[in-house]
Amino acid sequence: MAANANMVAELQRLAAARGATAAQLALAWLLAQGDGIVPIPGARSLAHLEENVAAAQIKLSETELAAIAPASVQGARYPQHELVMLGL
Repeated sequence: MAANANMVAELQRLAAARGATAAQLALAWLLAQGDGIVPIPGARSLAHLEENVAAAQIKLSETELAAIAPASVQGARYPQHELVMLGL
């Protein structure tokens, strides 16, 4: 958890430097991955919807794309007992 917290802190730092939210940078990163990736963000309020739409206007530099890349995420996506239920 601590290793992933460091990555989240970096994402938040990059977002603040751009005047954006971490969620917007995450969406911008997904959009930069190509036409085969279609993010489906949640929006419980109009403000969140507007925030999500604004993320499409963020163009990340190669350095930012590399810094946001999830390669350093540690841990499994699901606990072992859920992987078993999924047949994985």
